[in-house]
Amino acid sequence: MKLTIAWIGKTKNPAIHSLTDEYLKRLKQYSEVEGIAVKDEAALVKLCGRDGRSTRRWLVLLDSRGKQLSSEELAGFLRDHQDRNSAPLAFAIGPADGFSEDLRANADLVLSLGKMTLAHELARVVLLEQMYRAFTILKGHPYHLGH
Repeated sequence: MKLTIAWIGKTKNPAIHSLTDEYLKRLKQYSEVEGIAVKDEAALVKLCGRDGRSTRRWLVLLDSRGKQLSSEELAGFLRDHQDRNSAPLAFAIGPADGFSEDLRANADLVLSLGKMTLAHELARVVLLEQMYRAFTILKGHPYHLGH
């Protein structure tokens, strides 16, 4: 499965940059993955092939108003996508003011990390950790259970 984790804007905090790199490295054990910063929503639309000019990616937007999944449910989503869909999968973290209603309406899935509001850079780290956790669940690795 090809995965893209995209975020809008540059990473300002070195700790966030370091954690992003660490989880992307861990994820590469399980999937072809890339992390990419894009300038704005228009660049994200282009990256995900929503402009009709590039490879269309299955788009999951992170938004507090989205669907909430447990770690096990996220693992199931990844497994089902891998089994049923050959399209690359893109998870996108928006800017501080969120995504436009138009993009939210056109996403394949709008996903929430929970009811609490997170800074978008922190949300990226939480998403990456949960993606890693999901793959360890699928592989039966003990990381998820803490032993």
